[in-house]
Amino acid sequence: MLTVVEKVIFLQGIDHFKSIPTTDLSYLASIADEVKYEEENIIYREGEYSDSMYVVIDGKVSLCHNGSEVMIAGRMDSFGTWALFEDEPRVVTATPLEDCILLRIDKEDFVDLLADNVQITQGILRSFVHRIRGLMKRVNHS
Repeated sequence: MLTVVEKVIFLQGIDHFKSIPTTDLSYLASIADEVKYEEENIIYREGEYSDSMYVVIDGKVSLCHNGSEVMIAGRMDSFGTWALFEDEPRVVTATPLEDCILLRIDKEDFVDLLADNVQITQGILRSFVHRIRGLMKRVNHS
């Protein structure tokens, strides 16, 4: 099991959290639960209620929509992120391709954390704006 300090160090490398000061990441690390999934034991299914996001510590997870693989999440990749911000059903099924260790961040805990920590909210918003700008540049160059 990772300590809070080890979780902070790990989360510093995740795109969504890079803009968050290290001291504030400790709050996020404290609500991130380390979970293990065995190969092919489904993490969540397309259409299910979205209640948490995940970050891969070790292993690989297949993300499929309507039976077609959309991507494979590996070490330091996150998935299910939109679950923290909306109440829509899952759009993919997440299945480990091998035994995995993940960090799970619960939506309710995350919302409570954002309400109390403006720095975290600002850091995540900066990350999303950066991603949207990157997508817009790609669309404009197509």
